[in-house]
Amino acid sequence: MPYLDHAATTPLHPDVLEAMLPWLQGGFGNASSLHRDGRRARGAVEDARRRIARHLNAEPAQIVFTSGGTEADNLALRGTVGRGQALVTSEAEHEAVLKTADALEADGRTVVRLRPDDAGAVSPALLARTLAAMPRVALLSLMHANNETGVLADLPALAAAAHDAGALFHTDAVQSAGLLPIDVQALGVDLLTASAHKFYGPKGVGLLYVAPGVDLDPLVTGGAQERGRRGGTENVAGIVGMAHALDLAAARRDETNARLLALRLRLLDRLTEALGGRFVLNTPLHRSIPSVLNLAFPPNPSPLDAEMLILGLDLEGVSASAGSACTSGALTPSHVLLALGLPRETAAAAVRFSLGSSTTEADVDTAADALVRVLARVDR
Repeated sequence: MPYLDHAATTPLHPDVLEAMLPWLQGGFGNASSLHRDGRRARGAVEDARRRIARHLNAEPAQIVFTSGGTEADNLALRGTVGRGQALVTSEAEHEAVLKTADALEADGRTVVRLRPDDAGAVSPALLARTLAAMPRVALLSLMHANNETGVLADLPALAAAAHDAGALFHTDAVQSAGLLPIDVQALGVDLLTASAHKFYGPKGVGLLYVAPGVDLDPLVTGGAQERGRRGGTENVAGIVGMAHALDLAAARRDETNARLLALRLRLLDRLTEALGGRFVLNTPLHRSIPSVLNLAFPPNPSPLDAEMLILGLDLEGVSASAGSACTSGALTPSHVLLALGLPRETAAAAVRFSLGSSTTEADVDTAADALVRVLARVDR
């Protein structure tokens, strides 16, 4: 049964579980305690912090551990955009950013949401023009790799535009961390979000990189942990697991990406051969992470919907995801695909295949054949 939803979450790597087990069993001390058990836990947390920082070309003190990507995004936005200041983001961001931007706007902040270019990312030229016409921009938040289409943004150019305007730059790198090398110095970012469960680590743990000199108001208060930037007892096992997962991802990155690129091309070729021009390709193959393939299906002649396609694939034994979500029984087209300019009926019928370490040629062949059968049924 092919699992092609790795952009949603990945399975916990067995070696990561093994690294975590000592801290789920005997090593249960609180990392803030002064006794021996607490010091052992603190040592494990700080060792993990050093390892993660090395992968990001950062200093250990610049890493703040969180409960995941959503909390890290919230901390980045809420911790830096003060009253009377402005936030610039895009219409194609993850909802962890968009919903937080909505909340900040409701609380009196100015929020500007830029439309992405044809490939799905904000152009540096548009950003520079926007910033030139705006006062008091505190922060720009633009993701590294889009979670639905996989498109990669030109972060160094975007960050340079932000800094030229005197603003900070945050990126959600949840989809790219682990797959791509992340060098915060080369990217020029001030804040960066990552989440362990996207690269075969545990759920419930993530991080926010915070550059030197960035004033960050805590989102979670109640303790002095994380240098006062995030209160609460550290998730020692999760933090250890995240560091180990990042170590493993870095060690096999080149081999993994080459394999994923070949598998994605195989999947696309199989679907193109079987379906011809029946679908719209939403993933720009020349500037995207190698694991994601997003397709949308125009009416033929009647409109389809993503829920129908995903449930049809599930009945065929294939796990995939959609560019839309079902909330209270009402199907909503993907905001990302709408921002790309797709017609509403087409955006509401999208499928995202996301490949991973367990994906084989047989898996992508099975998925392609299954989608063809599903479409044959629903197109009648």
